[in-house]
Amino acid sequence: MDKENLKKIILENSVKHKGKAQIKFVFGNVIRDYPEYKKNIPELKKLLEPLVEEINNTPLEKQTEMLKKINPEFFEEKQKEIFDFLEISEGTEVITAFPPSPEKHYHVGHAKAILLNFLLAKKYNGKFYLRFEDTNPKNVKPQYYKIMEEDIGWLGVKWDKVIYSSDYIDLMYEYATSLVKKGQAYVCFCQPEKMSEYRKTGDACECRKASVEENLKNWFEFKEYEEGMATLRLKIDLKHKNTRMRDPSIFRIIDAEHPRHGYKYRIYPMYDFQNAVLDGYFKITHRFRTQEFDLASELHHYIRKILKLYDTFTYEIARFSLKGMLAAGRVIREKINEGELIGWDDPSLPTLTALKRRGFTPEAIKQMVVDTGISRTSGTSLTWDTLEKYNRRVLNDRTERYFFVKDPVEIEVIDDPKKEYSLGKHPSLDMGLRHFKSNGKYYLDKQDVDSFKDNDLIRLMDNINVIKKKDQYVYSSSEHQDYKEHPGSKKIIHFLPADHKQSLKAKILTPDHEIIEGFCEKEVASLKVGSVIQFERFGFCRLDAIEEDVFSFWFTHK
Repeated sequence: MDKENLKKIILENSVKHKGKAQIKFVFGNVIRDYPEYKKNIPELKKLLEPLVEEINNTPLEKQTEMLKKINPEFFEEKQKEIFDFLEISEGTEVITAFPPSPEKHYHVGHAKAILLNFLLAKKYNGKFYLRFEDTNPKNVKPQYYKIMEEDIGWLGVKWDKVIYSSDYIDLMYEYATSLVKKGQAYVCFCQPEKMSEYRKTGDACECRKASVEENLKNWFEFKEYEEGMATLRLKIDLKHKNTRMRDPSIFRIIDAEHPRHGYKYRIYPMYDFQNAVLDGYFKITHRFRTQEFDLASELHHYIRKILKLYDTFTYEIARFSLKGMLAAGRVIREKINEGELIGWDDPSLPTLTALKRRGFTPEAIKQMVVDTGISRTSGTSLTWDTLEKYNRRVLNDRTERYFFVKDPVEIEVIDDPKKEYSLGKHPSLDMGLRHFKSNGKYYLDKQDVDSFKDNDLIRLMDNINVIKKKDQYVYSSSEHQDYKEHPGSKKIIHFLPADHKQSLKAKILTPDHEIIEGFCEKEVASLKVGSVIQFERFGFCRLDAIEEDVFSFWFTHK
């Protein structure tokens, strides 16, 4: 990478932070955009440090002029127009929908279809409907209506209408009756195994040969049948190349209590029928959905055509491939029941409720969805690293910084000035100050202490310089410049005053279910539960609870 690209990254960071580039953020951005530099960190540091110093000594006005020449797009309101391929004219009425099934928690892989449908409606000032697919009472779990609204709402999605598919069973029954009357549907008494066999061979069963009158009689008696005795099937083409079109079932009998309707119904529509009908009935103009609907798409268009309903434009997209993430609902349930996971919000899971509790942001997920674009064929491999990269970009400029010392070891600094001092809550933004008072004793991370060697110069971050002399620590100076110019081995570390009035007990739960204990600074007491912060040299964390004077955090990521 040439110096011009490095300058661009440095200038972007500097202009963003009022003329002073932050070397650690610049370093991170370079590694993010040019990962090959991970192989030669020392060389990168040699290149970056003089360039950062040069640019930081340049007036902000001049920096802005330089950046405009290198990257004018930085100053533009830039938004990827991912929907341009749809060629929707301005002023076109757009209505989109997303149909969750209220039976489980959704994970980050589902976010793509949810957000694309919402963002499309928003772009064209249209409407977005949340439609619960709840026409199988055996699968519906009543608590998930609310859970799904909360999870989808957390993504920043706002709907214009909530629709419950089960409220339209009578309507779908009437549509089905019309098809029976026209000879386009018939009651089939074949058992599932026999039905499947005929569909494979393309042979018709005796039920398919019944007259319209016989089918109407059977259909009107349908609600008296036992569960599993019969289904209502569309009469299409048993030799169709698309197996989904080979006389699919559209209604069946289910004996189970529905959370919204009790035992009012015994006849319930199959998924494909209710999905196709309600898209058309509510005049949904566009709908993004994942690839597993490829075969169903032709059937859905066919159903709307024969019922003379509005025909929704559907686009099947490649889904996120979740690598290294446990996402299978059945497996998650088993692990929760066996006590291996604390629940659907376990910190190791990619469920929306878990990401929210860990401190991930909906803005990061939205940007990731937009950046990965829309494709029918090539899915995106989503890893924790990818998700963390997007979230880090959001958190870097919004989170306050604090100190947390794990495995604390107390040291005493000889000749410590024992001063009062204040540190910023952010390295470049004005987020307020944290206040400390030194008593000459400090808590340091045991891992740091174990790494010190004789005559090491240690800088207690933004505070004082200390020299290790055998088993003692001796005050050297306070100036950062002294630290920079010192010829010996140097380390910058975080710390806390060894004073119970200035430190709080804290513990942090990691995605590996490890609990890390230590002390955090007293200013943390001003945080509200749910706040996401960064513990210097440790990582981003979300305050999850305060119990018995212990501040419990969940680790977000580095």
